[in-house]
Amino acid sequence: MARLLSGGRFRAGPLTSPAGIVIRSPSDDADHASGDGPLLQLKVTLRDVSKPPVWRRVLVPDDCTLEDLHDIIQESMGWDDSHLHVFRQGHTHYGVTGGFQALDDVDEDEADVELRDVLARPGLKLTYTYDFGDDWEHEVKLEKVISPDDPAVPEILPAVLAGSGACPPEDCGGTPGYAALKQALADPRHEDHAHYLEWLGLQEAAEFDPAAFDLAEANAAVNGG
Repeated sequence: MARLLSGGRFRAGPLTSPAGIVIRSPSDDADHASGDGPLLQLKVTLRDVSKPPVWRRVLVPDDCTLEDLHDIIQESMGWDDSHLHVFRQGHTHYGVTGGFQALDDVDEDEADVELRDVLARPGLKLTYTYDFGDDWEHEVKLEKVISPDDPAVPEILPAVLAGSGACPPEDCGGTPGYAALKQALADPRHEDHAHYLEWLGLQEAAEFDPAAFDLAEANAAVNGG
Protein backbone atom coordinates (compact mmCIF):
# COMPACT_ATOMS: atom_id res chain seq x y z
CA MET A 1 0.00 0.00 0.00
CA ALA A 2 1.64 3.23 -1.15
CA ARG A 3 1.67 6.02 1.39
CA LEU A 4 2.91 9.59 1.62
CA LEU A 5 5.08 9.59 4.73
CA SER A 6 7.99 11.61 5.98
CA GLY A 7 9.01 8.48 7.87
CA GLY A 8 11.54 7.76 10.56
CA ARG A 9 10.79 10.71 12.85
CA PHE A 10 10.15 8.76 16.04
CA ARG A 11 10.92 10.42 19.34
CA ALA A 12 12.13 9.07 22.66
CA GLY A 13 9.93 9.65 25.68
CA PRO A 14 6.16 10.02 25.94
CA LEU A 15 4.46 12.78 23.96
CA THR A 16 1.82 15.05 25.42
CA SER A 17 -1.08 16.98 23.98
CA PRO A 18 -1.37 20.76 24.48
CA ALA A 19 -3.51 19.89 27.52
CA GLY A 20 -0.65 17.89 29.03
CA ILE A 21 -2.20 14.45 28.49
CA VAL A 22 0.21 11.66 27.49
CA ILE A 23 -0.94 10.43 24.12
CA ARG A 24 1.69 7.84 23.22
CA SER A 25 4.84 6.21 24.53
CA PRO A 26 8.10 4.99 22.89
CA SER A 27 6.67 1.47 22.59
CA ASP A 28 3.99 2.86 20.28
CA ASP A 29 6.68 3.81 17.76
CA ALA A 30 7.68 0.19 17.16
CA ASP A 31 4.12 -0.58 16.19
CA HIS A 32 4.29 2.09 13.49
CA ALA A 33 7.71 1.23 12.07
CA SER A 34 6.13 -0.84 9.32
CA GLY A 35 3.78 1.98 8.31
CA ASP A 36 0.74 -0.14 9.25
CA GLY A 37 -0.58 2.09 12.02
CA PRO A 38 -4.07 3.56 12.29
CA LEU A 39 -5.49 5.82 9.62
CA LEU A 40 -7.08 9.17 10.33
CA GLN A 41 -10.16 10.45 8.55
CA LEU A 42 -9.96 14.24 8.48
CA LYS A 43 -12.42 16.84 7.29
CA VAL A 44 -10.79 20.04 6.04
CA THR A 45 -13.29 22.89 5.83
CA LEU A 46 -12.62 26.36 4.46
CA ARG A 47 -14.09 28.64 7.11
CA ASP A 48 -16.57 31.43 6.33
CA VAL A 49 -17.13 30.29 2.75
CA SER A 50 -20.64 29.25 1.77
CA LYS A 51 -23.00 29.05 -1.20
CA PRO A 52 -21.47 26.57 -1.73
CA PRO A 53 -19.31 25.43 1.21
CA VAL A 54 -15.79 24.25 0.39
CA TRP A 55 -14.45 21.16 2.16
CA ARG A 56 -12.44 17.97 1.60
CA ARG A 57 -12.50 14.66 3.47
CA VAL A 58 -9.12 12.91 3.41
CA LEU A 59 -7.68 9.68 4.78
CA VAL A 60 -4.06 9.72 5.94
CA PRO A 61 -1.70 7.58 8.06
CA ASP A 62 -1.54 8.77 11.65
CA ASP A 63 2.25 9.24 11.42
CA CYS A 64 1.83 11.69 8.56
CA THR A 65 3.54 14.95 9.56
CA LEU A 66 2.03 18.41 9.52
CA GLU A 67 4.43 19.18 6.69
CA ASP A 68 2.82 16.34 4.72
CA LEU A 69 -0.64 17.55 5.70
CA HIS A 70 0.19 21.01 4.37
CA ASP A 71 0.90 19.44 0.96
CA ILE A 72 -2.26 17.32 1.13
CA ILE A 73 -4.43 20.34 1.92
CA GLN A 74 -2.85 22.39 -0.85
CA GLU A 75 -3.35 19.70 -3.47
CA SER A 76 -6.80 18.48 -2.42
CA MET A 77 -8.21 21.98 -2.08
CA GLY A 78 -6.57 23.27 -5.27
CA TRP A 79 -4.33 26.01 -3.88
CA ASP A 80 -1.08 27.00 -5.62
CA ASP A 81 1.15 26.91 -2.50
CA SER A 82 2.42 30.37 -3.41
CA HIS A 83 1.97 31.93 0.04
CA LEU A 84 3.04 31.32 3.63
CA HIS A 85 1.05 29.14 6.01
CA VAL A 86 0.83 28.04 9.64
CA PHE A 87 -1.01 25.44 11.73
CA ARG A 88 -2.44 26.41 15.11
CA GLN A 89 -3.84 24.42 18.01
CA GLY A 90 -4.64 26.39 21.13
CA HIS A 91 -1.75 28.79 21.65
CA THR A 92 0.77 26.60 19.82
CA HIS A 93 1.84 27.43 16.26
CA TYR A 94 3.38 24.85 13.92
CA GLY A 95 5.07 25.82 10.69
CA VAL A 96 8.33 26.23 8.80
CA THR A 97 11.25 27.22 11.04
CA GLY A 98 14.03 27.52 8.45
CA GLY A 99 14.59 29.21 5.10
CA PHE A 100 12.70 32.05 3.47
CA GLN A 101 9.33 30.65 4.57
CA ALA A 102 10.22 30.71 8.28
CA LEU A 103 7.87 32.60 10.59
CA ASP A 104 8.89 34.34 13.81
CA ASP A 105 5.95 33.12 15.90
CA VAL A 106 6.25 29.39 15.11
CA ASP A 107 6.69 27.24 18.22
CA GLU A 108 7.44 23.88 16.58
CA ASP A 109 8.61 22.81 13.13
CA GLU A 110 5.76 21.17 11.21
CA ALA A 111 8.17 18.58 9.79
CA ASP A 112 8.75 17.20 13.30
CA VAL A 113 5.12 16.88 14.39
CA GLU A 114 3.04 13.86 13.45
CA LEU A 115 -0.74 13.97 13.31
CA ARG A 116 -1.06 11.47 16.13
CA ASP A 117 0.81 14.00 18.31
CA VAL A 118 -1.88 16.67 17.93
CA LEU A 119 -5.04 14.81 16.86
CA ALA A 120 -5.11 12.09 19.48
CA ARG A 121 -8.84 11.39 19.44
CA PRO A 122 -11.89 12.10 17.25
CA GLY A 123 -13.27 15.58 17.62
CA LEU A 124 -9.91 17.32 18.07
CA LYS A 125 -9.12 20.10 15.62
CA LEU A 126 -6.34 22.17 14.09
CA THR A 127 -6.54 25.49 12.31
CA TYR A 128 -4.57 25.82 9.07
CA THR A 129 -4.12 29.36 7.77
CA TYR A 130 -2.89 29.94 4.23
CA ASP A 131 -1.89 33.32 2.75
CA PHE A 132 -1.58 35.96 5.46
CA GLY A 133 -2.97 38.58 3.10
CA ASP A 134 -6.21 36.81 2.22
CA ASP A 135 -6.17 34.78 5.48
CA TRP A 136 -7.81 31.58 4.27
CA GLU A 137 -8.57 29.68 7.47
CA HIS A 138 -9.25 25.95 7.31
CA GLU A 139 -10.62 23.82 10.13
CA VAL A 140 -8.95 20.40 10.22
CA LYS A 141 -11.08 18.01 12.30
CA LEU A 142 -10.36 14.37 13.11
CA GLU A 143 -13.63 12.60 12.36
CA LYS A 144 -12.58 9.04 13.12
CA VAL A 145 -9.72 6.57 13.39
CA ILE A 146 -9.79 3.64 10.95
CA SER A 147 -7.91 0.34 11.02
CA PRO A 148 -5.53 -0.12 8.07
CA ASP A 149 -7.09 -3.58 7.68
CA ASP A 150 -10.53 -2.15 6.96
CA PRO A 151 -11.52 -3.51 3.52
CA ALA A 152 -12.84 -0.09 2.53
CA VAL A 153 -9.40 1.52 2.82
CA PRO A 154 -8.16 2.74 -0.60
CA GLU A 155 -5.11 1.09 -2.14
CA ILE A 156 -3.25 4.39 -2.34
CA LEU A 157 -2.86 6.80 0.56
CA PRO A 158 -3.32 9.62 1.22
CA ALA A 159 -6.77 9.54 -0.34
CA VAL A 160 -9.45 12.14 -0.87
CA LEU A 161 -12.75 10.46 0.06
CA ALA A 162 -15.19 13.26 -0.69
CA GLY A 163 -15.45 16.99 -1.13
CA SER A 164 -17.52 19.97 -2.12
CA GLY A 165 -16.97 23.31 -3.76
CA ALA A 166 -14.27 24.76 -5.96
CA CYS A 167 -11.13 26.30 -4.52
CA PRO A 168 -11.37 30.11 -4.55
CA PRO A 169 -8.99 31.91 -6.93
CA GLU A 170 -5.69 32.89 -5.35
CA ASP A 171 -5.35 36.55 -4.29
CA CYS A 172 -9.05 37.35 -4.68
CA GLY A 173 -9.26 39.12 -1.32
CA GLY A 174 -10.11 36.36 1.13
CA THR A 175 -13.65 35.39 2.07
CA PRO A 176 -15.20 38.85 1.47
CA GLY A 177 -13.39 39.23 -1.84
CA TYR A 178 -14.48 35.78 -2.95
CA ALA A 179 -18.10 36.53 -2.04
CA ALA A 180 -17.91 39.76 -4.08
CA LEU A 181 -16.35 37.89 -7.01
CA LYS A 182 -19.13 35.27 -7.06
CA GLN A 183 -21.80 37.95 -6.83
CA ALA A 184 -20.32 39.96 -9.70
CA LEU A 185 -19.86 36.93 -11.96
CA ALA A 186 -23.45 35.82 -11.37
CA ASP A 187 -24.85 39.16 -12.56
CA PRO A 188 -23.93 40.28 -16.10
CA ARG A 189 -25.18 43.77 -15.21
CA HIS A 190 -22.88 44.07 -12.19
CA GLU A 191 -20.37 46.90 -12.55
CA ASP A 192 -17.46 44.53 -11.82
CA HIS A 193 -18.65 41.67 -14.02
CA ALA A 194 -16.32 42.44 -16.92
CA HIS A 195 -13.44 43.16 -14.55
CA TYR A 196 -13.61 39.73 -12.94
CA LEU A 197 -13.97 37.97 -16.28
CA GLU A 198 -10.79 39.65 -17.49
CA TRP A 199 -8.95 39.05 -14.20
CA LEU A 200 -9.78 35.32 -14.28
CA GLY A 201 -9.09 35.05 -18.01
CA LEU A 202 -12.62 33.87 -18.79
CA GLN A 203 -14.73 34.38 -21.87
CA GLU A 204 -17.95 33.94 -19.92
CA ALA A 205 -18.94 33.53 -16.28
CA ALA A 206 -20.16 29.96 -16.78
CA GLU A 207 -16.54 28.86 -17.13
CA PHE A 208 -16.11 29.32 -13.37
CA ASP A 209 -18.36 27.09 -11.27
CA PRO A 210 -18.06 27.70 -7.49
CA ALA A 211 -19.70 24.32 -6.86
CA ALA A 212 -17.30 22.32 -9.02
CA PHE A 213 -15.41 19.45 -7.42
CA ASP A 214 -13.86 16.44 -9.13
CA LEU A 215 -12.91 13.60 -6.80
CA ALA A 216 -10.66 11.86 -9.34
CA GLU A 217 -8.77 15.09 -10.05
CA ALA A 218 -8.31 15.75 -6.35
CA ASN A 219 -6.82 12.28 -5.79
CA ALA A 220 -4.55 12.63 -8.80
CA ALA A 221 -3.29 15.96 -7.46
CA VAL A 222 -2.65 14.59 -3.97
CA ASN A 223 -0.71 11.63 -5.30
CA GLY A 224 1.22 13.49 -7.98
CA GLY A 225 -0.84 12.24 -10.90
